[in-house]
Amino acid sequence: MNKESAVQQKVQVRPPVVVVLGHVDHGKSSLLEAIREDFKITSKESGGITQHMGAYVVEYQGKSITFLDTPGHEAFSAMRARGANVADIAVLVVAADEGVKLQTKEAIEQAKKAGLPLIVALNKIDKLEANPERVKQELGQEEIFVESFGGKVPCIETSATTKKGISELLEMILLMADLEHKNIDPDKAGEGVVIESSMDSRRGPLATLLVQNGSVRAGDVIATKSAVGKVRTLQDFQGASVSSGLPAMPVLIVGFEACPQVGETFQVFESEEVARAQLVVSPLGRPVQAIAIPQGAKTLDLVLKVDMAGSLEVLSHALLSLPQENVFVRLVDAGVGVIGDKDVRLAQGTHARIIGFRTQVDPTAGDLAQREGIVIETFDVIYDLIQRVRTWMEQEIVQELVTVEIGALSVLAVFLTEKNRQIIGGKVTDGEVRKKSQMKIFRGEAELGTGKIINLQKDKKDTEVAVRGEECGILYEGSVKIQQGDILKFSIQELQNKVL
Repeated sequence: MNKESAVQQKVQVRPPVVVVLGHVDHGKSSLLEAIREDFKITSKESGGITQHMGAYVVEYQGKSITFLDTPGHEAFSAMRARGANVADIAVLVVAADEGVKLQTKEAIEQAKKAGLPLIVALNKIDKLEANPERVKQELGQEEIFVESFGGKVPCIETSATTKKGISELLEMILLMADLEHKNIDPDKAGEGVVIESSMDSRRGPLATLLVQNGSVRAGDVIATKSAVGKVRTLQDFQGASVSSGLPAMPVLIVGFEACPQVGETFQVFESEEVARAQLVVSPLGRPVQAIAIPQGAKTLDLVLKVDMAGSLEVLSHALLSLPQENVFVRLVDAGVGVIGDKDVRLAQGTHARIIGFRTQVDPTAGDLAQREGIVIETFDVIYDLIQRVRTWMEQEIVQELVTVEIGALSVLAVFLTEKNRQIIGGKVTDGEVRKKSQMKIFRGEAELGTGKIINLQKDKKDTEVAVRGEECGILYEGSVKIQQGDILKFSIQELQNKVL
């Protein structure tokens, strides 16, 4: 056998990596549950929502397919974009009873930018409200033309409940994968993408890798631009120990010296010296403040601890993007792992509160926090955590009743004078006059008194407001007798926020 034939025998076709995209609650995770039901995998998330990128492998017709399940909520845009960048094929899940939504459009754009071939899964087709033809028309408005409408995009009607269309969807994925034909060499040094990382109290840094070419084995020296290590153990997506990670295979590895950043590429190197030479100082965490905090402004200081790097990215961005007009969120520190003594000491020194997402509180740290009066709260659902921070921000604000000047009027004529009432005519010289607003009466520089507007007219018709340059008639009530040439100044009272 010549050298060229040997190389050809070594090169194989990589199983397809499929990213599942779509709007929240359109059934992406339910569809994946239906697909992998035979594996008896329990993957229920807190609140019934996918909050981490999960990777799953299924076998169909003797061939492997790797699925990436990406979160659907708007806070996870970055994670969805990352999923689109590591996949070969995108399945766009659209609920047949709801149609194209904002996140559907976002997913379409991500797939287009990544250059991914698309398959539409028209899900929840079993519902009475399902209207597949309308949804196809809506997709056409986004330049996704399905085959039944004369386009080239396959569209499969599916139901996670009845299992309708599941086989057809898998067959279409394999057919499209054959057309894409991604060649790989399993004997090469492994390379791919970090799709999640976390800190385990017993095993240290953990990383979920998606192998794209070559193989990763126990004992290999592995590195990204932010972390290096030596692979000690590997597990497949079901938690079973494996000797190697092959192309299109997600593997959880133990051996990094620090948590690599999500989305980084990794590579197997021949030695630690070579691996360390390509390291770039790019530490995990330290989110960038979304808004510059003005000098002396009120801040809500937080120490944020989360379970995984993907969560850190999403949560830090979400918290720093909250509306911050009166109170600003400041992350004193943010990281992955258990809430420990160091976090409590930091919170004590900065008067911060500690907030955790799907992580534990070290018992010693918990006792210390209780003694020192440090607030620690942990959450399993991201929306609950964000809402709690909103509540804390609102608690820093009180409302007070203030008087706001809105306009002025020059009196041109007095038409009627009774005991406590007058009808006057005038021209608005500044701002506006509103019906039922309060007013002050000035003659020259002297303030004579106050009164209120009972009625306001323009062109002899009742009106709610008269603006600068307009003439109007006012039915006024008060003790001061208004004269031609007087100046009336108008104001209202309204609630305004005051920072404590």
